[in-house]
Amino acid sequence: MTPKTALAALLLVPGFSYAATVLSAPPELNNKSYVLMDFETGQILAAKNENEKLAPASMTKMMTSYIIEQKLLSGELTEDEKVRMNESAWCRGSSAESCMYVPLNGTATALEMLRGIIIQSGNDASKAMAEHIAGNEGTFAHMMNQEAQRIGMTNTHFINATGMPAEGHYSTAKDMATLAQHIIKDSSKYYPIYSEKEFTFNGIKQGNRNALLYTDPSVDGLKTGHTDEAGYCLTTSAKRGPTRLISVIFGAPSMNERASQTRELLAWGYANFETKNIQPAKQVLAKSKVWFGKDKEVQIGLAENFNVTMPKGQANAIKTQLVVQPKLTAPLKQGQVVGKYIATLDGKVIAEKPLVALKPVEEAGFISRLLDHIKQFFSNLF
Repeated sequence: MTPKTALAALLLVPGFSYAATVLSAPPELNNKSYVLMDFETGQILAAKNENEKLAPASMTKMMTSYIIEQKLLSGELTEDEKVRMNESAWCRGSSAESCMYVPLNGTATALEMLRGIIIQSGNDASKAMAEHIAGNEGTFAHMMNQEAQRIGMTNTHFINATGMPAEGHYSTAKDMATLAQHIIKDSSKYYPIYSEKEFTFNGIKQGNRNALLYTDPSVDGLKTGHTDEAGYCLTTSAKRGPTRLISVIFGAPSMNERASQTRELLAWGYANFETKNIQPAKQVLAKSKVWFGKDKEVQIGLAENFNVTMPKGQANAIKTQLVVQPKLTAPLKQGQVVGKYIATLDGKVIAEKPLVALKPVEEAGFISRLLDHIKQFFSNLF
């Protein structure tokens, strides 16, 4: 796909058609692949070769850090847990790789290691954490691949925790954007680390390699990458007002180019799209009959605000629809999904959110349930 056809591709994405909307063409970028994604919906706003399998370099470490973050959040790891730097992970200071510089057989806490991975892009920290969690880097890579499949990274395969060149180690711009989306959503406690500009460990201060953190206050992550094979890569997220965008660049020719291309892509996205709240959370949108319950109906609404990103000026053209599951039966838990709330534009679905029970409905007693069974039997006859 050429950059000039990227806009046409946008109009062909299933469930995301703006045929009646005129958008300016996205910028032509000198790289191997790129994606601009709306964080809220996961919709691709512009793309080039977004599913091409390419070497992700140190953007690989986003999956390494994501697994660490999830284990910290679940309690499987603690922030002050000591992690040893074994010889197999130790960085000897080679100019060919980035390092946190934890001394051989020395230790750092899991939280320090996480900062060393995200901010300093430490290969040594990545391998040490892989060994600490899984016993060895190969087993950790298997965990990475399992997690990639779970979150929908369908064209990704990891061989190591660092992104150092390896046969069969690849990802795509679209998959990296999906991973960034999950880090921002699922690891919100630790996401601020991705915007930290420097980190000092062992008396060595290193700056974050994401140049946009120093020049664009709306940018708050995520990760750079570079090898001779991969070229210069960058996954970025920016939030301006209610709109958060994620951009991924693979294979730019230089460090400056990956930054300037990202600026162009974000500028195009914010010039053409906006995010609107079309339905607040926790409001009663409908009441639906419940069989076999102490209450005969349940209040239905959204657990989260329903924000939709759309071409600028199109908010009044958005239409919404409630789809509730037929024949809801008790017991129902508060927050249980009972349907979906759909937003359409130009007759095409552009976003949807789960509808949930706003209050629980307990199961009724035996006699009441028996009467409902009888009512159901006769209602099914007609």
